[in-house]
Amino acid sequence: MERGGTNVRFTRRSALLLGFVGASSLTNGHFTARAQDVEVAKLTGLQLAAMLAQKNFFLVNVHIPYEGEIRDTDAFISYDSIADNLDKLPPDKNAKIIVYCRSGGMSAIAARELVRLGFTQVSDLAGGMIDWEKSGYKIIAK
Repeated sequence: MERGGTNVRFTRRSALLLGFVGASSLTNGHFTARAQDVEVAKLTGLQLAAMLAQKNFFLVNVHIPYEGEIRDTDAFISYDSIADNLDKLPPDKNAKIIVYCRSGGMSAIAARELVRLGFTQVSDLAGGMIDWEKSGYKIIAK
């Protein structure tokens, strides 16, 4: 396809990339992933580290099996049993909740489930504990 004098090839890879870009955006300094009409803020390790200095949120490790944790973690709930463990979460559905796992996959699932359950301020640590460590922060192993 010619466009403005340049040759443009629209491939399957281009379509996938456009779909991903359309499904993700940067909002208020946080990446937001949209899947199945659920938006969840994605935090970087640097953002989480800054937030831990003035901790005003509930931090949840959703990784199974246990492979370590970030300091000041408030709860350990497996990503696939969030709905069965609401008693371990803040009763206020407007409370700030940040979830994380080892690489980000389990926490993305848990974050979407929390939003589906009515929690309004859910964030997910992008890249999980792996990126947290790559950013120079420590993982605690108990």
